[in-house]
Amino acid sequence: MTASPGRSAAAPADRYAVVGNPVAHSRSPAIHAMFAAQTGQHLAYERLLAPLDGLAATLAAFAAAGARGCNITVPFKFDAFALAARPSERARLAGAVNTLRFDADGWAGDNTDGAGLVNDIQQNAGRPLAGLQVLLVGAGGAAAGVLGSLVAARPACITVVNRTPDKAQALVAAHARLGQALGVGLAAATLADAPAAQQVVVNATSSSLAGAAAPVDARVLAPGALALDMMYGAQAQGFLDWAAAHGAVPRDGLGMLVEQAAEAFFFWRGVRPDTAPVLAALRGAP
Repeated sequence: MTASPGRSAAAPADRYAVVGNPVAHSRSPAIHAMFAAQTGQHLAYERLLAPLDGLAATLAAFAAAGARGCNITVPFKFDAFALAARPSERARLAGAVNTLRFDADGWAGDNTDGAGLVNDIQQNAGRPLAGLQVLLVGAGGAAAGVLGSLVAARPACITVVNRTPDKAQALVAAHARLGQALGVGLAAATLADAPAAQQVVVNATSSSLAGAAAPVDARVLAPGALALDMMYGAQAQGFLDWAAAHGAVPRDGLGMLVEQAAEAFFFWRGVRPDTAPVLAALRGAP
């Protein structure tokens, strides 16, 4: 690994980690190792399993050991928000944190999921969101983390659909002021009442974990729609097959993972890595 400018290669690497439960499957260490090599940043990135009732203690011990920050993954993003002394505006809007920086004057928290999703859709998939009809499937933590950034991209309308409509309505209400300010229509509906012919469909539910194809009817897909599952790898295959079978352009969440990691890297280091070669390397990995 190349030392950062002005720093001895023999100096201890700045420590970071992805914290979750489970966490063994995470590809974040490989991603951040590639970012560090590319940018000349001297850091080490690991996986850290936290007990389901022990996030605060795990993070406190990690920070006390001299670590500089961490990513937070399921199921701790809402818990991490409560531990951030200085949450970013997008973290406040989501009510969740996926990135912490252990600053001496209080832990700073951010949520990079939404920026990661939007960057992947617009840059990597080549689908500018401005003026489009967007369907966000799900109203849990994953959806809450991305809705603000989707609104900021100024599509014509975003409809949030969920099995229980009250959760969709609450998520829309939390973003209503932002939607009004940017001229973006926001609506909530049940899965069965999802609008037809949407140009971008984002699956933010856990349906892929059970191997399900999609939680909505294929009528939601406009011809050539981009259909993105926030899961990646084998878990997303059912959704990808469903999308392709109905004339949509399928995409998994690997690009989002890389893009949100780049946002976190910038939050920690002040350096923005080039995501294209990292995503290409991961796509080519067995």
